[in-house]
Amino acid sequence: MRLLTFEYDGKEHAGVRRENRVIPAEELDPELPATLFELLANNHLPAVASRLAHSHAPGIALADINYRPLLPRPGKIACIGRNYAAHAAESGAEGSPFPEVFFRGATSLVAHQSPIIRPQCSDMLDFEGEFALVIGKTCRHATEENALEYVAGYTLFNDATIRNYQRFASQWTVGKNFDGTGALGPELVTVDEVPAGLSGCTLTTTLNGVLMQTGHVDDLIFPVKKLIQILSECMTLEPGDIVVTGTPSGVGFARIPPLWMKPGDTVEVEVTGLGKLVNNVIDEMR
Repeated sequence: MRLLTFEYDGKEHAGVRRENRVIPAEELDPELPATLFELLANNHLPAVASRLAHSHAPGIALADINYRPLLPRPGKIACIGRNYAAHAAESGAEGSPFPEVFFRGATSLVAHQSPIIRPQCSDMLDFEGEFALVIGKTCRHATEENALEYVAGYTLFNDATIRNYQRFASQWTVGKNFDGTGALGPELVTVDEVPAGLSGCTLTTTLNGVLMQTGHVDDLIFPVKKLIQILSECMTLEPGDIVVTGTPSGVGFARIPPLWMKPGDTVEVEVTGLGKLVNNVIDEMR
């Protein structure tokens, strides 16, 4: 299935895309929760799939909805830094024996087709195309052998970063948490639709139609199952939590001269089987 969060007629809905139409969860069954977070938290995805298989609901034309961030207020957004060796090298670092983990807050999120915001205080706005996994059931002390059982599905992320603020201190938190810089979506693609752990898939990022990044999921230093195993040693991963897996090489700061995103730009992140995350760039309002 391909699930999404969207706004229609002034109300936010969870729904399922079927070709070029979106069926709200309440059209499948009025007793289903109204948000994707609740669908995940209460293990309703099997019921959604069952209802969808027998549904003749007309749904809503995809062109008539406004996308919202896939999970507007997730419990946790754990992001992994320098998880491709080539990106670690262009950052002046070697691959770490333990993943570099930082967190994003919900106020940093923006939706597919919504603008990424360049803040007033900096013009060093960089792109980072990534894919993210979404946890589907409570997980603690997972093993690499069973880790993928806790994944509900995958989506796309642009970890847009204010580079000078990222480097003002040893911790990256501020540079990674400006409002309106973490693009998430467009859909949650459930695990039955894609290869296990996205093995064999390719990630690309384009800026104004020009290819900037290409990464192969099989080149992750810490693949999906390893990330879940490590994170769940420390913390309980809960339904609706997001793990953003890292960006490949080709980011703007590593180019000569550096290439920063600016108002009017369009950035697109794509992974085999997950669709395309598209955002333009605007300046923060003064």
